[in-house]
Amino acid sequence: MRTIINSVMFFWLVLAVPGIAILYGWLTGGIETMDTIHPTGETSARLMIVAMLIGPLAGVLGPKRWLLWLLARRRALGVGAFAYAMAHLIFYAIDMGSLEAILGELPIASIWTGWLALALMLPMALTSNQTAMKALRAGWKRVQQLAYPAAVLTLLHWLWIHDGATAAYVHFAPLVLVWLLLALRKLTKSQPSPQAGV
Repeated sequence: MRTIINSVMFFWLVLAVPGIAILYGWLTGGIETMDTIHPTGETSARLMIVAMLIGPLAGVLGPKRWLLWLLARRRALGVGAFAYAMAHLIFYAIDMGSLEAILGELPIASIWTGWLALALMLPMALTSNQTAMKALRAGWKRVQQLAYPAAVLTLLHWLWIHDGATAAYVHFAPLVLVWLLLALRKLTKSQPSPQAGV
């Protein structure tokens, strides 16, 4: 059982479950195209948040076994976030019905923030493999740091596309909180000991 849980294929299957359910509902007519847009976008945001939480959470709590397990799968979570973002785009395009309609919405802030977030996620997804890591070396981390502006744009997209802001804040609040705790921990560690210099 432990071997199955730790397998890469099992983890990818777990990540795919929401997408399979949405696609099945859409193909069988149980879900309208418009109703596939929000869940795919929100699943993408959730996976992005979890992927970005793991590193700073390990910095705050230390090397816990479950965090190390998640750290080994962080890239899969990021790629999963991009895959759901692409599904979000595809269903949005189907719902809009034409390229003219899609281009007509581009100047709207709630729309172009989503496009820009997706554009930033693309190079991260394309380089989330061992070959890219070896080829890019130190540059690989700089590419992956695009996650930060992508997260901000995703939050803005979520805030502006919905009437209520509560859900967006609830989802992103843990990420902000952990970053603040990590910054506070680093700050207190950098402070000199009261006995320093004695």
